[in-house]
Amino acid sequence: MPQNKGPFYMTTAIAYTSGKPHIGNTYEIVLADSIARYKRQQGYDVFFQTGTDEHGQKIELKAEEAGITPKEFVDNVSGEIKRIWDLMNTSYDKFIRTTDDYHEKQVQKIFKKLYDQGDIYKGSYEGMYCTPCESFWTESQLVDGKCPDCGREVKPAKEEAYFFRMSKYADRLIEHINTHPEFIQPVSRKNEMMNNFLLPGLQDLCVSRTSFKWGIPVDFDDKHVVYVWLDALTNYITGIGYDADGNSSEQYKKFWPADLHLIGKDIIRFHTIYWPIFLMALGEPLPKQVFGHPWLLQGDGKMSKSKGNVIYADDLVDMFGVDAVRYFVLHEMPFENDGVISWELMVERMNSDLANTLGNLVNRTIAMSNKYFDGNVAKTGADTTGAGTDENGASLDFDAELKAVVTGTKARVEDKMKTLHVADAITEIFTLFKRCNKYIDETMPWALAKDESKKDRLATVLYNLIEAIRFAAIALEPYMPSTSTKILDQINTDQRNFLDLNTFGLYQEGTKVTEKPQQLFARLDPKEVEKKVAALYPQKEEKQEDDNQITIDDFAKIELVVGTVEKCEKHPDADKLLVSKINLGKETRQIVSGIADYYSPEEFVGKKVIVVANLKPAKLRGVESQGMVLAGETKDLLEVINVENLPNGTKVR
Repeated sequence: MPQNKGPFYMTTAIAYTSGKPHIGNTYEIVLADSIARYKRQQGYDVFFQTGTDEHGQKIELKAEEAGITPKEFVDNVSGEIKRIWDLMNTSYDKFIRTTDDYHEKQVQKIFKKLYDQGDIYKGSYEGMYCTPCESFWTESQLVDGKCPDCGREVKPAKEEAYFFRMSKYADRLIEHINTHPEFIQPVSRKNEMMNNFLLPGLQDLCVSRTSFKWGIPVDFDDKHVVYVWLDALTNYITGIGYDADGNSSEQYKKFWPADLHLIGKDIIRFHTIYWPIFLMALGEPLPKQVFGHPWLLQGDGKMSKSKGNVIYADDLVDMFGVDAVRYFVLHEMPFENDGVISWELMVERMNSDLANTLGNLVNRTIAMSNKYFDGNVAKTGADTTGAGTDENGASLDFDAELKAVVTGTKARVEDKMKTLHVADAITEIFTLFKRCNKYIDETMPWALAKDESKKDRLATVLYNLIEAIRFAAIALEPYMPSTSTKILDQINTDQRNFLDLNTFGLYQEGTKVTEKPQQLFARLDPKEVEKKVAALYPQKEEKQEDDNQITIDDFAKIELVVGTVEKCEKHPDADKLLVSKINLGKETRQIVSGIADYYSPEEFVGKKVIVVANLKPAKLRGVESQGMVLAGETKDLLEVINVENLPNGTKVR
């Protein structure tokens, strides 16, 4: 066993119990599991916590719709989430629920402590409320009149509430971020938090609600329940034994502060601003790192039940198997940018990477050992040292080249994992598998087998292959644990320590490989998969909707006017928005447009566009917009409608 390198505490975000998690949600727990398993390989005493977030108005409404109590509703959903986490072979140490009694009691104690020391005060809140996000917004924070986080409709709301004095700790948090560059990763997430939220100034945060009951009661004011984020975020300390009265457990003292919070980029604000400020107020140290991973998208965008483009982990597992799904979501995700999943891509990776590169290599290597040596693996010393080069100058010392890739794999994997470049770490392992396949082509064991005088050489080739496969299988364990075990069991080795992967040749000579190698991955027929997917997700007949039709009188109310963009710049507080000055002939209008992903300010200037001139002015992230520019959009493209010859001020009919 590797030497204990000390404690390592990591968490995922806790999954919200509003419904069954899709593969995009599941990606996070698989990613976290791969990191936890890797750290255990290295000798760390890992504590890996996940769980479910179970309070809030959205849950209350969904339970009411289902005709059951909120507790019954979250019991069902939490059970389903845990089932999927277990299905994906994730090795979490604790599954916390925010309805757990010990958690609820500590949240109440935390709330009272913060209130008593003046960090929480009573007031009232008036603003635009997003029910799915359970967030209040000011008019200036809305984007196109909708929630800036999820894009859904918001409604005006006012209620008495308790507030947390965020600004009290803002400067301290800014200093911490500036002096601890590793705290928020990737760096792009840090820049976003600093520029969009911290530096402009923090508003006090609403931390209680009175408009619904499904939450943890504020024990000294029973009209209020604790707002979901103060409740949910504290799970990271309550789950390991934090006590607000100062009687925290030995486990808490051992593992806090957390080494890693792994969360989706959409909730990074709550984890890098709200959460550290809560901890500062409690007098507790901050987590060492918060990593905001990208989204796993289906081909046409972010997965959403309302869009009908949701892929579930258990459906994928039924089709491809657990480790194939783990491989795909880990290998296909870029470090910072969103990844894409589709059934077609899954089949492609299954056939090329898993069935061919990996599965075929292991199968034929074991099969050759059985065919030529009755499964006995021997070291003979008949290597290619001193073989020189061919007529083109290429090395003929195939053994040395293979061994160099083999023994270098561990260091390359470690280098990638230091910065959580998990996809790149897996690529390094599959580079080794590919090098083994190349080695077979170079050495041609089937040709060696025909010459009795080359039997020792054949034995060495097969030993080298088995040893290289052992290296790769051990390194593969964090990412594809079941496959790793199957490979190592088939070559009958007890040498499975990752930290020993510096020395080539530890595979025990005379070991006998399995007589009947198990097929690790089978090639799939894309057409057969397509049929199964079609049966799994039958196309619903589209209904013809008449509600969206308008009359000529309705259309006549819209004033469309030609104008030229004379000036354009980026919105100071929103990356996706451009602020333009557009000449409409008799006047110049300021118009804010959500087109910054498709046009730079420089290329937008000079364009002759069509403007909806009688649209009611609105503020978008604090900047007034006096109309709207017409544009067409597909899933991959947005294009503003251009006019060539019509003069500014011309009305379009």
